Amino acid sequence: MAKKNPLKLNALQLKTLVILQQMARSPDHAQPGDEEGSVMVTNFPAAHGNHFHVGDAVVLARDASGLANANVFAVLERKGLLRSLHPMGAMLTAAALHYDTGLADKILHRSDH
Repeated sequence: MAKKNPLKLNALQLKTLVILQQMARSPDHAQPGDEEGSVMVTNFPAAHGNHFHVGDAVVLARDASGLANANVFAVLERKGLLRSLHPMGAMLTAAALHYDTGLADKILHRSDH
């Protein structure tokens, strides 16, 4: 059985990674990266009110503070999950795209209709 959170990311780092993973699935924010299996994520969404939309999900602004935090990107880069281009974007590695944060259902709110 795979160990939960093997890279020992903290809550803010996990939340940020979940949002970046969702952005990587959205043509509004992603394009193929320059390394095998990587995705370039740019065009970070701006919150309107207390939330913003990424693809088919709504993200609460309070869960997205890591997108504006260069230190979060530095840690994720050090752990091999991305190449930071903060604040413009990030190149997510294949490892980042497949990392199970365990938070997607808590951070990414989807319509039930």
